[in-house]
Amino acid sequence: MSEPATTPTPAFLWRPRGAWEGIAKIGGHGASADAPGIRLTLREGQGLATIVAADGREADLRAILAERFGLSVPEAGATAFDGERGLVWSAPGQWLAVSPTRQGFDALPAALQGVAAVTDQSDGRALVRVSGPKARTLLAKGVAIDLHPRAFGPGRAAVTSIAHIGVQFWQRDAGPTYDIAVARSFAGSFWGWLEHAAAEFGYEVA
Repeated sequence: MSEPATTPTPAFLWRPRGAWEGIAKIGGHGASADAPGIRLTLREGQGLATIVAADGREADLRAILAERFGLSVPEAGATAFDGERGLVWSAPGQWLAVSPTRQGFDALPAALQGVAAVTDQSDGRALVRVSGPKARTLLAKGVAIDLHPRAFGPGRAAVTSIAHIGVQFWQRDAGPTYDIAVARSFAGSFWGWLEHAAAEFGYEVA
């Protein structure tokens, strides 16, 4: 007796989509008289998770993260990174954990049970790196924060808004280089502002 025919499920229906897919176009854009003043690097495949300390357990949280994961918990408005892995302050008792891979913090929920709530944000946020000689000038167009090196330098972080869109961003180095995280549902709107603001400097998307 023959087996009943089945209709295969189209593979494309199950293919994961990057947060910037269909939104950002790789290559050079905007003013081209000189070398691009802005480089936008799409940070796909990163692992992101929010960590919220339970009442009265912040000291325990710091100890576990240091001993089991080698992570330092930054103070308010700061970051603590070792390469591409680290923590970004988000609010009192709250941090964003960043890993180069989505599997980087798989062990966090079990390790922090009863000490902190851990929520995977890897698919919930879009992450872009902004660098180049005009990076600070670009962000100053939309951020209501003093970005002068004396006020906001490497290792600093903020939760604010750009073009009425909530963002979390932090400065990686004195280049300057910034990482910006935005809710994935607002990625298209945010990118519209970003490419418009970067056009006068010339920008490269990588």
